[in-house]
Amino acid sequence: MGQKVHPTGFRIGIIYDWQSKWFAERGYRDLLREDITIRKYVTEKLRDAGVSRVEIERNANQVSATLHTAKPGIVIGRGGQKVDELRTELEALTGKRIRLNIQEIRMPELDAHLVARSIADQLERRIAFRRALKQTVSRTMGRGAEGCKAMVSGRLGGTEMSRRESSMDGRVPLHTLRADIDYGQAEAHTTFGRIGVKVWIYKGELLPEKRASEAPEAAGPQAGGTAPAAEAAAPEAPAAAETPRAAETPATPETPAATETPATPETPAAAETPATAETPAASESKDAAQANEEKT
Repeated sequence: MGQKVHPTGFRIGIIYDWQSKWFAERGYRDLLREDITIRKYVTEKLRDAGVSRVEIERNANQVSATLHTAKPGIVIGRGGQKVDELRTELEALTGKRIRLNIQEIRMPELDAHLVARSIADQLERRIAFRRALKQTVSRTMGRGAEGCKAMVSGRLGGTEMSRRESSMDGRVPLHTLRADIDYGQAEAHTTFGRIGVKVWIYKGELLPEKRASEAPEAAGPQAGGTAPAAEAAAPEAPAAAETPRAAETPATPETPAATETPATPETPAAAETPATAETPAASESKDAAQANEEKT
């Protein structure tokens, strides 16, 4: 019962990468505490800047921190003044050289942490939780998400008994490892206690990096194998086009036999019939008549 896994930690090493990239054989505990301190200080100081996450990389004597924010202008300040102040404060906090990179989040509506923070801010302003959930989920789906689920838990509406309410649209396949599911949580500090907010946003499926790199190799031979077939089929097409023998069939209209058929009207028999019209019997009757006249 209740054995739930963090969606991001469940997919680390498969489709997601670590947010802290460094290795230490000694002093791991101190470096981990330092990472937690940096993240906590940045999120508290830049609460209004919409900082979603902080990625940390370590070199020999330098710490590189990348801030993913929806409002880079607030973080940078005029002429980079606020960034320099933040860098100085972090260096004093850690005692090491700090290098800050600012990365803008193009669509804050698709970032689960920022969406959860917006719901918590609405609850702190005494907006009805059902209205806040439905509006946030619909806005997220309108930005192209394939699924969104938002949940609030606590003394909703100031009731004495705490309860849990949620709103969902689309689908959120938590058991699919290749599913790109962003997860974020926040807390709303109200006069009647804290209200927890959780948000899941499903953005589609991602292939693991290894499979994605192998995919072109697997597709390469297939493409190479099909191309010759197409090349082989291409020359055959001209051969089919070469069938002007069908065009040579006009020789069939040459069939002089059809033109020779007029020989049938030549039917000399019909032309010779006038010879039958010579009727020698009629000429003999004339000779007999002349002979009778001579006898008389």
